[in-house]
Amino acid sequence: MTDPFLTELLDLALEAARRAGALLRDGRPADLGVAATKSSPIDVVTEMDIAAEKLITGFLSGHRPGDGFLGEEGASSESSTGIRWVIDPLDGTVNYLYGLPTWAVSIAAERDGERVVGVVEAPMRRETYHAVLGGGAYANGVALRSRPAPPLDQALVSTGFNYVTDVRTHQAAVAAQLIPRLRDIRRSGSAAVDLCDVAAGRLDGYFERGLHSWDLAAGDLIAREAGALTGGRPGRPADGGLTVAATPGVFEPLQALLEELGAWHD
Repeated sequence: MTDPFLTELLDLALEAARRAGALLRDGRPADLGVAATKSSPIDVVTEMDIAAEKLITGFLSGHRPGDGFLGEEGASSESSTGIRWVIDPLDGTVNYLYGLPTWAVSIAAERDGERVVGVVEAPMRRETYHAVLGGGAYANGVALRSRPAPPLDQALVSTGFNYVTDVRTHQAAVAAQLIPRLRDIRRSGSAAVDLCDVAAGRLDGYFERGLHSWDLAAGDLIAREAGALTGGRPGRPADGGLTVAATPGVFEPLQALLEELGAWHD
């Protein structure tokens, strides 16, 4: 990568994600998952989530005043520079609550609406993923490449489920129809990590309904820069209706199957 401006954005995103990841890792109470009341652990996770987002936005705005923000925990401001940061300070909150290791900090930079930098920091896995548009994707500095495409019936595919009961019920029905037609299905609990696992060749594909921009912005770029294909319903980009990412050769048949099964609606 030779564009010094994108290098600057990447370095800032990497440092912001590292700091937020350390805050979340080191600030998590050891007994969080067994707190005395139902509200207590949720309140603590929310506080950590908000604190991480404030750390990220404060760090980035300190170095680049005028940039815009879109964050899961409410960060929202217009850009006067053409750069907007899309932030999920804690992707995988239920995993974090229970002490499971699959959670991440996700930060992407958009230039005039196009994603140009993506960073996913997964502290408990000791992995930092990053990508720059046109510059490839990396994990801990090692170049990533998506897997060679197997036949669909030998593909390992991950997904996620919504918190809304009716939506989750339909998603489960779709998954039940998919399982006999794939090698198997996984469910990690973090969209950002799933997208990075497609990039790293640990998964052949991933799909999920109901994601927001902050869930997928960084991971989508990382997957694409590693050679995977991403999108939504056929002919559409990944969005809240449906996000699909897969190695070439798996992407199109998986996308077509999800369309047939109505994975994008109840």
